[in-house]
Amino acid sequence: MPKWLIKQLMQAFLNKDRRQIIFLNQCWFEYHKQGKIRLDSPQA
Repeated sequence: MPKWLIKQLMQAFLNKDRRQIIFLNQCWFEYHKQGKIRLDSPQA
């Protein structure tokens, strides 16, 4: 997980900002999914 995302998640949890936590969680899943797609794609 990128450091910028960890930092923002920690701040959102400290502030108990549910909307920010949900948004960042969705960002992480999309980021992770994109990484998996690149890793699983056939090499040319």
